[in-house]
Amino acid sequence: MKASIELDKKKYTIDLAKPLDISIPLRGNAQNVNAWYLGHPKIEPHRDGDFVGRVAEGGSTNFNDIWFNPHAHGTHTECVGHITEEFHSVNQNLDRYFFRAELVTVVPELREDDWVVSRHVLDHAMQSAAIEALIIRTAPNGRDKLSKHYSHTNPPYVLPEAVELLLEKGVRHLLVDLPSIDKEKDGGALSAHKTFWDFNGQLRKNATITEFVYVPDGIEDGFYFLNLQVAAFENDASPSRPVLYKIEP
Repeated sequence: MKASIELDKKKYTIDLAKPLDISIPLRGNAQNVNAWYLGHPKIEPHRDGDFVGRVAEGGSTNFNDIWFNPHAHGTHTECVGHITEEFHSVNQNLDRYFFRAELVTVVPELREDDWVVSRHVLDHAMQSAAIEALIIRTAPNGRDKLSKHYSHTNPPYVLPEAVELLLEKGVRHLLVDLPSIDKEKDGGALSAHKTFWDFNGQLRKNATITEFVYVPDGIEDGFYFLNLQVAAFENDASPSRPVLYKIEP
């Protein structure tokens, strides 16, 4: 099922029957991906007196309670409300869901004791300035990204200088396969987040950051249309399901 999308007076064709899901599913056990020093998510039958929300235990329906944190437990999309005193909802600020995107694979470089995505690394990887969204896949790209526990591991992160390059290129939606675009323990500086959202200037309220994606090696670098699906949570961040569609000739 093919669809034609017009953007900036150019028409693109995508096949809606061939989605490429780059989200990490949420599981209610310790095998779930995890960060920020929290326990694992829980998906459990609701219990209230004699009622149990599990058919296998005699209940009439499966009726689960779910406990999780969107920032720590899987693919999520966040808005500037993540770092502001004033409340901003990603559900309100994200009002479009299809974007022309580029996928790049980068090898973080070592600076002192940190592996970082620098401006040089990103500039070398990107092919175009005419995109709204950028997906960064870091190498190595093992399937352990689907279940890794990142707390106290100092994972790679994105330098503010690299974020400045994205602003110059007009990128409004950044997606990474990392728990954060900032250093795990930075004393609360959040320099890359603040640069991306222009925290000290005109807030970029309709710009988003999506973290904890997973892009299998079988998906090639290049240009796609991104469908950024976000659950309707009135919160600074929401679980999300980014889906790529290859642009056809």
